[in-house]
This record gives sequence, structure tokens and C-alpha cells, in this order.
Amino acid sequence: MAGWGEAEQSSHPGAGTVGDLASGGGPLALAALERLSPAELEQICFGRLRDQTGSDEVLLPSRPGSASVARRLVLSVLQSWDLHQQLEVGELLTGELVANAVRHAAGRTIGLQVQKRPGWLRVEVRDSSRALPCRIVAEPGGQAGNGLLLVDELADRWGADLLPRGKGVWFELKLRERG
Repeated sequence: MAGWGEAEQSSHPGAGTVGDLASGGGPLALAALERLSPAELEQICFGRLRDQTGSDEVLLPSRPGSASVARRLVLSVLQSWDLHQQLEVGELLTGELVANAVRHAAGRTIGLQVQKRPGWLRVEVRDSSRALPCRIVAEPGGQAGNGLLLVDELADRWGADLLPRGKGVWFELKLRERG
């Protein structure tokens, strides 16, 4: 399950957050972040995620609506990088990871990071919980419990890394390089 960059990323727990608005992590910055509409969040975050090195992490409020914001952000980023073959899977898996972070972590924010390296696309969702994800057996016909199963089936690689202040859950998709 190991992918590239875990040690490097986990050594920068607060690096690259959404400007002064949320990087301080103080109560005023968090309150301001939580007041933003989904459209305002997308506008603020898109420019930071578009950088292909993926060194920036954006913060989203830990609320159910953030899954749709994260999906739209990843779609926009992948379109700007001309990664049209990864749009559907990237959007779906991002939504699953964000929904899991919102549902299972108790923090007020979640982090989103998108990176492109030669041959690979990586999306990581960070939260404040140090409890690692585990697949559960979903109820037949139920709508809950299938998220990590989808990630496992559709991602080329996925995993979770403990960070100094929580964890990062990520998936990677193999890219076909144009030659």
C-alpha cells in the first residue's frame, strides 16, 4: 500500500494551508473558514491546489457539504492538468475519503492535497483523528460502509499515514504518459 512521499509529507503537518484565513488554526480563522459558502471555498482553494507539485494543502470545514466541494475542486484541478481519464474516479474517491473524514473524525477542519508526479496522481485527505481507516462489512442493500471498498477496487494504490496531528488517507491513480 505504500506510495511515494509519506515521510516527506508527514513532516509538514500545517504546511500550505489556505492563506492567512485558515493557516493560523486559531478560533477566529476557523470561524471565518466555517462561514464561507461552498462557492467561496472553491474560489479560494482552486488556485492553491492547481500547482502540480502538490505542496499546498487546503483546509475545508469538517461538514457534510465539504465532500461535494472537494469533489468539484479535484475535478477542476484534473481538468486544468488535462487528466480527463481520471476525472470520474478522482471525483468519486475524493468524495469517499472526505465523507469518511467528516463522519469519523472529530476535528473542525480537514485537509485536501492533490499532487501529480511522473506516472502518478495522488489525492490525500487529512483529519485530526489518529484512528486508521478500516474496511467494514456493509449491510446488504445499505448505502453506508462501501467507501473504502470502492477506494480499494478503483485506486491503483491507497493507504493511510499517521501524522503528528492526525492522519492522512490517500489514493493514487496511475497516469498514462503521452509520448
